[in-house]
Amino acid sequence: MTPDFTPAERRAALDRAARLRQLPETDRDAIRLVQDPNFPRWLEQITATGGCAHPVHLSGSTTTLDGTTGEILHHYDTRTEPGERLLVRCRNRRATVCPACSRLHAGDTFHLVRAGLLGGKNVPETVRQRPRLFVTLTAPSFGPVHRSGDACRPRRDGGTCEHCRSLGCGAVHAPDAPVIGQPLCADCYDYTGHVLWHAHASKLWDRFVIDVRRRLASSVGLVQSQFAAHARLSFARVAEYQKRAAVHVHTVVRLDGPAGPDDEPPAWATAELLIDAVHASARRVLVHTPYSLAVGELALRWGAQVDARPLRANGDGPDDDAVAAYVAKYVTKGASETGAGVDHPVTAWEDIESAPVSEHVSTLMRACWRLGGLPEYEPLRLRDWAHTLGYRGHILTKSRAYSTTYAALRAERAHHMGHTDTPDTITERQWRYIGSGHTPGAALLAAGVAEDLAINREIAHEERAMQGGG
Repeated sequence: MTPDFTPAERRAALDRAARLRQLPETDRDAIRLVQDPNFPRWLEQITATGGCAHPVHLSGSTTTLDGTTGEILHHYDTRTEPGERLLVRCRNRRATVCPACSRLHAGDTFHLVRAGLLGGKNVPETVRQRPRLFVTLTAPSFGPVHRSGDACRPRRDGGTCEHCRSLGCGAVHAPDAPVIGQPLCADCYDYTGHVLWHAHASKLWDRFVIDVRRRLASSVGLVQSQFAAHARLSFARVAEYQKRAAVHVHTVVRLDGPAGPDDEPPAWATAELLIDAVHASARRVLVHTPYSLAVGELALRWGAQVDARPLRANGDGPDDDAVAAYVAKYVTKGASETGAGVDHPVTAWEDIESAPVSEHVSTLMRACWRLGGLPEYEPLRLRDWAHTLGYRGHILTKSRAYSTTYAALRAERAHHMGHTDTPDTITERQWRYIGSGHTPGAALLAAGVAEDLAINREIAHEERAMQGGG
């Protein structure tokens, strides 16, 4: 039966509806969610994900049974949840995709790298006394580019390139000037070499690690096959795009005994010996590209700029925490955030033309697309990786014995939150993927939750720092 409304009540209802229609879609959707009776539980789920910007939606159940009697100890089913689904983190490392999950990933990366430097997370504290380096390897030059400060001024002899363009622009650029890293002459710039170097960077790294081991062995009179019986080289490395859109590598390198972090290295293992091996290998190793009638065969090397600094246990050198934080910061940066590509694959030439990138980066993406169409480069999958300018390695990689793993850190967090199985029980799980993401209003509310949690963490961090200082 339709309830009776007074004329005044009807006018008020119509006014409210009119005002609601005038609100943006996001606000209307947020109001709808807040007014839903299941909103408190939905908000609990969003908070549990840390305000994840693109959560995964799951449907299913978990049943925990007594392993002896078969008695049901606990049963959870999403049929009681809002929308009959459970939201879980997307775990995307890129801050441009999900700020909440990238902060969690950065924290895990910090602890992973720090454990390999100072111990903890099942790594002995004695690792801080081992020979340890912070190494930076760069890409070679592919052509002159604009640089910060007065480094971009023309040469005294007024040198020009073969296209009659000056080898300097005469300006003094600020470090954050948009022109930094852009070619002085795009016609001179070796876009093909740049892209193919990216495509082979991971192989170049593998050759570098092998050669460092070989040089360490030969420097103390061992053959390469004997090195593993005397010492182990452990590392964690992160790839970073420079202003010129070329990847360079930051890595923590450590010398252990043959069994890894639990084993002391031999007496001959010193930071100075490791530094010499790093510099020699960086100069020596090279990778050849497949032969191409259009390009020929290129010999790819590391750049001339190589930095290898010892990490001292007594503080005489780069700070261990600062190194771990530095690596963690770059592991969450997406290609679009650094101005070197985009965070999603491109599937057509038109995607490149419409990408919000500089002309320099756009030309690199086009070079990937053109070279990717040549049969000799098909194994490189350059078109699949055009959005990262041909680079197809992981942003962070580590050797097995360097420290803990992301999986172990997540398991430790789950145990701390009480989300692990207990002994003498059997857990049956039935789950399926049913979607991902947020509605516009949900995205707005989730962003607010993520911001509140970030502020709370910052306040807690400042309070701990004050208590420690006191």
